[in-house]
Amino acid sequence: MKSYVAASLAVLAATACLGAAKAPGYDIVIRGGEILDGSGGAPIHGDLAIKGDRIAYVGPHAPGHGRREVDAHGKAVAPGFINMLSHSEDSLIADGRGMSELRQGVTLEVMGEGSSIGPLTPKMAKLTEQREHDVKYPVTWTTLDGGLQALAQHGIALNVASFVGAGTIRVNVLGEDDAQPTPAQLDQMRKLVDQAMEDGAMGVGSALIYAPSTFAKTPELTALVTEAGRCGGIYISHMRSEGDHLFEATDELIDISRQSGTPAEIFHMKTAGKGNWGKEDAFIGRIEAARARGQRVTADMYTYAASSTGFDAAMPTWVQAGGLEAWIARLKDPATRAKVIAEMREEHPKDWENAFRQAGGAEGTLLVGFKNPKLKPLTGKTLAEVAKERGTSPEDTIIDLIIEDGTRVQVVYSSMNEANVARQMALPWVSFGSDASAQAPEGVFLLSSTHPRAYGNFVRVLGKYARDEKLLTLPEAVRRLAALPAHNLGLHNRGMLKVGYLADVVVFDPATVADHATFVKPQQYATGVTDVWVNGIQVLKDSEATGAPAGRVVRGRGWKGWKDGGCRASARAWTW
Repeated sequence: MKSYVAASLAVLAATACLGAAKAPGYDIVIRGGEILDGSGGAPIHGDLAIKGDRIAYVGPHAPGHGRREVDAHGKAVAPGFINMLSHSEDSLIADGRGMSELRQGVTLEVMGEGSSIGPLTPKMAKLTEQREHDVKYPVTWTTLDGGLQALAQHGIALNVASFVGAGTIRVNVLGEDDAQPTPAQLDQMRKLVDQAMEDGAMGVGSALIYAPSTFAKTPELTALVTEAGRCGGIYISHMRSEGDHLFEATDELIDISRQSGTPAEIFHMKTAGKGNWGKEDAFIGRIEAARARGQRVTADMYTYAASSTGFDAAMPTWVQAGGLEAWIARLKDPATRAKVIAEMREEHPKDWENAFRQAGGAEGTLLVGFKNPKLKPLTGKTLAEVAKERGTSPEDTIIDLIIEDGTRVQVVYSSMNEANVARQMALPWVSFGSDASAQAPEGVFLLSSTHPRAYGNFVRVLGKYARDEKLLTLPEAVRRLAALPAHNLGLHNRGMLKVGYLADVVVFDPATVADHATFVKPQQYATGVTDVWVNGIQVLKDSEATGAPAGRVVRGRGWKGWKDGGCRASARAWTW
């Protein structure tokens, strides 16, 4: 009897062990891929396992199995890519899938180039609604955290993060006029930065060619950046010049970084204007000299030789003081108009950046975005074509279009060259940002055009520049798309494929991944990215969106929600 009982117990134990062995150990196992972990090192052939929202295994063979198994043989497995310069605040409200980014493997959108979705005064919130273009929505928040939470609550596939805009801080206190802060006002501005950092801002972002941000002087910016640095943030800037005064602008950024003790990054690194293309090596040299002195200065870029912004970058900033409505009112005055046109025709203006001249004039200026339905048929035409049709000079046409549209009008300026794009592509301290929104070739997004960078910026690194032109290796491309920006932002649990890291994972075919967007037809999806997980949830399967709202708000190191209590409780030096 005892032997029978013992045997029965042994069978039950063996059965229990067998059942335990068969129980899924993971939610997802991605098997047999070439794993590019983000370090820049050689890939390993093996498996990656996800449990919950975390990576649970990376190695040659995951023990056990997953509730779902994904065959990645012949494909690369990489950490999710980070868009260091996104303008998706509006577009993700319209379509939370973020398709143009998702189809490229982007899992984190970082916003806040000069302006941010908070903090807002009631007047600023009202003006934001008034100035909306194709995407309409109520502005129901005042803080940066409130804006990010409202975005996430729409149900988004991608993670979102933001810098606090130096321009937004300025408008809070000084309005949109050309004014300088008193000591008391500057203290108020610093406190707003502090609050934004505790809301989770990644640091301070500036855009210094645009009014009213251009009215900020170096000491004001240094004060704001110092506050961000104290809270663990960085300074990131669309510098005061990317062309005629490139060296002076670069020196200003480096000086702000040095004086504040805060790491700095250059938004969309470029040398704009044919007469400035030869400055590239000296430009890079200035940055590398600062890095050699121990400063952490980095940059991001988009992978095209043309920019996209508004006609505000084609005329002096003094006429734009007071905001959009005041600007348009001034342009209706004949004397002011004549003065503006005279300055627009100057080849090298002294105190503002003329993107129109840098693009070679009307032929190099493409119209891509209007608010007024009557002007939308002009989309896709060059300024030269429209000026000829109207029988007006390019400068008069620019002013007429601004007045008729009631906006700055979105355009593409062909102002850079491919050789400099390739030169920057090889720099190990340069990451990538689209300077565009996440969108789709459908619905409200068809009301305007865009720049091809919205659909192709990131896979262009993998396909054109790594695979085809071999300007960097595929592992290095992944490092620069994921781990480098994560490190620069101070994110210690994203950007690499490591056990315990949040499971932002991309599967793509390195042999076929490619961009298809062009300046003539920019709204074309990239191909080759087949599967994407965000926080452990699959948001792209077989190149189709699943619709899962997996995205979260990603916050910086000053966030008051951290265990050690935000800026006020953690005023200490950070290790970068």
